[in-house]
Parts: sequence; structure tokens; C-alpha cells
Amino acid sequence: MDGQLLLVLLLLLGVSGLWGQGPGPGGPLEEPPEEKPPEEEPPEEDGVLVLNRQTLGQALREHPALLVEFYAPWCGHCRALAPEYSKAAALLAAESARAMLAKVDGPAEPELAEEFAVTEYPTLKFFRDGNRTHPEEYTGPREAEGIAEWLRRRVGPSARQLEDEEDARALLDARDVVVVGFFQDLQDRDVATFLGLAQDALDMTFGLTDRPQLFQKFGLTKDTVVLFKKYDEGRADFPVDKELGLDQGDLSRFLLTHSMRLVTEYSSETSSKIFAARILNHLLLFINQTLDAHRELLAGFREAAPPFRGQVLFVVVDVGADNDHVLQYFGLKAQEAPTLRFINIETTKKYAPERGASVTAAAVTDFCRTVLGGGVKPYRLSQEVPPDWDQRPVKTLVGKNFEQVAFDETKNVFIKFYAPWCAHCKEMAPAWEELAEKYRDHEDIIIAELDATANELEAFPVHSFPALKYFPVGPGRKVIDYKGARDLETFSKFLDNGGKLPAEEPAEVPGAAFLEKPGNTTEPRDEKPGNTMEPRDEL
Repeated sequence: MDGQLLLVLLLLLGVSGLWGQGPGPGGPLEEPPEEKPPEEEPPEEDGVLVLNRQTLGQALREHPALLVEFYAPWCGHCRALAPEYSKAAALLAAESARAMLAKVDGPAEPELAEEFAVTEYPTLKFFRDGNRTHPEEYTGPREAEGIAEWLRRRVGPSARQLEDEEDARALLDARDVVVVGFFQDLQDRDVATFLGLAQDALDMTFGLTDRPQLFQKFGLTKDTVVLFKKYDEGRADFPVDKELGLDQGDLSRFLLTHSMRLVTEYSSETSSKIFAARILNHLLLFINQTLDAHRELLAGFREAAPPFRGQVLFVVVDVGADNDHVLQYFGLKAQEAPTLRFINIETTKKYAPERGASVTAAAVTDFCRTVLGGGVKPYRLSQEVPPDWDQRPVKTLVGKNFEQVAFDETKNVFIKFYAPWCAHCKEMAPAWEELAEKYRDHEDIIIAELDATANELEAFPVHSFPALKYFPVGPGRKVIDYKGARDLETFSKFLDNGGKLPAEEPAEVPGAAFLEKPGNTTEPRDEKPGNTMEPRDEL
């Protein structure tokens, strides 16, 4: 009876209410779920979605192909990209493409910047099918059509399938450069390799086929990638190795090499392709295109080029155009044209023919072969020592007085190696002048600078501008690379501490937590001369 009575009491009181863990008798067992607020619809600016932490997930669900730019309002490169990005969005919208463009203000959304490992601006990431954990890094162009084409080749086929001769002819007639993969089995893994390369080779149009009549039409009996072009040889074949299969790296190099014209005229538009070709040897013909006698030399220059394809890139530089930086890099004046120069862009060694040498096909061929065979010594640039080189607080060094000053065993010599076009060099120039003024009365300290584009030192190749090196007093030709901040206070501490930064000073140049990056660059990274023919920053 006692047990039954206890059970009745418990039911009357309500177990949940008795222990204070819920409502009393007659009350609901659970609180009704809170209604979730409706998802916020992300706004658009010029056809680009503006996302934040609350709206990114919704955008990923709604758009199976989403390119997101992480930007910073203060970033100059982001501002330059903005109109091109909006134009790309408009191009894709007009085509009803399945790709959408969006942007995120990185500094205002630190959680998203951290989640996607954003360390520089702008950073663009491509999200496919809502996959938030493995976005693809965008590596394409920074202009509207290039951005749109990069996305088209990811949401649609990267190569057009050719069914008959009419299809092939239409494709070949439409573009100057067309790459066609001839594969007997379109399910072969080599086809996937081919299509993967086609996704990123945006300056070429791609097709593929397995049709026997097209193999026959173009004289093929086995799997081959063919580059068709409306210039030079007209066609170049890359047979697929049956044993090893199609190697994407080898095919990429082949296409870059054979898509280049035998002779390329240097300009701001062609420079990136010249250096992307990964041909280390360049032969440059400097001429004035306004002069008939100079233009007549082009025929012999072109005639000499075919045997060197893939080994030497033949380039024409018009001294009458905006190419002063190229002339300066080779130590030339416009009046010296026509003339040849040979350079290996990896070692930066430069070679010149004998003074007054002719520019005929035979002479060009002979010069190339002699350089490649080691029969010509490289030359190094050096300016003349200015009469007043030591009259200013910052001493002026050139190739001809560098050794004498830098390795003076009685002096501590601090040298800035710079390029006249380098923005970072110009930015630090006032601090360098102040440093020289501060130590001008210290007999054992010399502050100096050397234009590394006009004075080449074999023992000190410069890999980025500005480069700061300290040559301490004493024997042994000791050299210390300076890696500290570029301001008067830190420079002074470095000198006062005998060529060392105090322990509390940072060992590297401090930069913002997030850096700008254009196609490749910006503050506060150094500028690289890699190809001083094309002076620009690089990250």
C-alpha cells in the first residue's frame, strides 16, 4: 500500500515539477522551439554579391559555382580590380552562366578571413557545389574577360568536342591558336589531363575528338595533341607516349613554346608571355621601327630563328617606343641601334656581338651558336665614377669604385642597392638621407648607394630591391645582409650596435598582418629585378 500511495503522490505532483526540472502537472513537457529568423538576403553591388559571416552559407547553398573575392577597403589593388570584377559579373549574367561572383570585406569579417587563410589582398577563392572546406585558389587573370573565361571553363566544358570536319574547320577558323586533342578513347585518363590543362590555358582555345575521319583528315594514327596556329610553321604535334601517358607539365611547356611566334615584339602586352615561356635564353634585336633600313633587318632575324625554337627566344625591341627601361637594363642608348644582345634570364649574364657586327641571318646564327657554345664572354654594366661621388652625405658608388669603398678595412660601410624605378626604394630614400646626415661626422661610417640596374657586381647579384648590405670594419671581406625595418631609428640602432639589431628589434621587415597582392605584388614586399626589362613588383 505504501508503494501505491507514493506512486499516486508522484503522479499528482509531477516528477518533473518536483525536481524543478520542468513544468508542473498539466504543463507541456518541452518548450516550443524558437522560430529562426528568416535568412538575410545578401545585397548586391554592381552585380556582385556582398557577403558576410551570416550570408556566406546561404550563398554557397544557392550558387553551385561561386567566386569570392576577399578584399580590403584600403587596398589599392582591390580598388583596381573592382571595375573588372563587376564587368566579369555582367558578362556571365548576360550569358545566364551558372557562375556567380561575390566579395567579402576581410578586415570587417575576421572570422571568415581566418577560416579561409586569407593573408593578403585581394585573395580570390572558387567554391564548387557548396563545398566550404576545399575552395580552389583563383590563379587567373585580373581583367573582366579573363575572369569570366576562367569561370566558364569550370562550369562548362573546357574543350569543345568535334564530331566532323565542319566542326573542326569552324573551330580552327575562329582563332589564331587552337589546340586539339586527338584521342581514340575519350574515357582515357589522358583526356582528363588534357581537359585539366585546358581549364587554365585561357589564351588558347581547345577542342578534342575521337572521330577516325578527323584522325585521317589531319594525318594522325595515334593519340596526339596538335597546336594549330595561323603563323610561322602553322602546326606543331605532341604525340602522347603510350607507356608514360600524357604529362601535363610537358604538354604545358610544349604549348607555351610553340604558341610563341618565332619572333616576338616586346611590349607591355607581350612581356608576361615572353617570361612565362620558360625559355631562359633570349636574343634581342634593338631597332627603330620608324626607319626602313632597320625594318629590313627583320627578315634575316626571322630566318635565323627556327633552328633555335625552344632554346632561344627571339625578341624585337623598338627603341622608338616606350622601352627606355629595356635599353637601360642592357646599358644601351637608342642611337646604338641596330644591335643585338643575348641574355640568360636565370643567370642574368649578358652578351654582345663585336662592335659593328652586321645583322644578317648568318651573323645572327653564328652569334647565337657562339654564345651557347661558351665562346663569348659576358659583359657587366658599370657607370663612370662621378667626380662628386663622395661630396654628399650619401656616397655614390658604381661598379668601378665599389670594391675600393665597400672593402675599406678602416670603415663600416652601409650600402643601399636600388633600382631607379623601384617604388620601395623611393619610399625609403628620405630615411636613408637622414641616416647619412646623422652619421656624416663619423669618420668610420660610410652611408652609400649603388644603382644595381646600371652597375652589375659579379660577387653581389641583387635579387630584390632595395637590398641593404653592411660591410663591417676589418679584414675578411665580411658582408651582413640587413633585414630590419627601413626607418631612421632602426637603421641607427643597427649601426650603433656594430651591425646587429638589438634583441628586442624584429629580425624581419614588419608588415601589415594582411598584404596587398596584385597579379603579383605590393607593399611591403621588396621589388624583384628578375626581369628588369619588365620592372614590376612581385610577391
